[in-house]
Amino acid sequence: MGNNFDNMAEWKRKSIFIGAPTNLLAAATAFIPVLWLCSTYNCWPDWEIVLTAWGMTAASFGAFYIVEPISYYAALGMSGTYLSFLSGNIGNMRVPVAALALDSTNSQPGTLQAEIASTMAICGSIITNLFFTTLAAVVGTAVVAILPKFIVDALTKYAAAAIFGGTFGNFALHYPVVAVFALLVPLGIHMYFTTIPAWLLIIISVFGSMAFARLMYVMQNKK
Repeated sequence: MGNNFDNMAEWKRKSIFIGAPTNLLAAATAFIPVLWLCSTYNCWPDWEIVLTAWGMTAASFGAFYIVEPISYYAALGMSGTYLSFLSGNIGNMRVPVAALALDSTNSQPGTLQAEIASTMAICGSIITNLFFTTLAAVVGTAVVAILPKFIVDALTKYAAAAIFGGTFGNFALHYPVVAVFALLVPLGIHMYFTTIPAWLLIIISVFGSMAFARLMYVMQNKK
């Protein structure tokens, strides 16, 4: 037990040591194209415009700043979280492959085995993404042009929903009561409180489901 704890602590320490500066560096370098454009053409925007644009973005997606790192952590793990936020496609790619890796290896979230399994799965998905994204950029337009319209509509409108549905179904098999609660809460709120902002609905649904899962866990352990 002590050895496993030491290994886990060392894993997390090295994950933070590599992952934190790498993600911060990626965030900083993301501004390079904008800075080059503004400096080359002398088109610097006023701070008021910049802050207004950021405020609009934060109002639409600010909830994800809190919700995603917390709700995805159980499947992604420490190193997987750094890898996922660096590579993107978290909800529709990294979380499903990490969840399936944990399921197929019978790994419990929070253990070193789970960290290794999810990290290897996420690395594999990143490499696969790079290959097929490059392939799609080269030949994707030609392929889509010859596909029937109903297939194109299915790929563009329902592919992400299908991936989320598959991931939800995988967890629902293991935790059916929590799955029903997690499904009914956003539906009920959306039906009876139609004016509620999307960001608030997301926060209530995610953290409400986490609180309910925690309550079920505590109740089962008391039996």
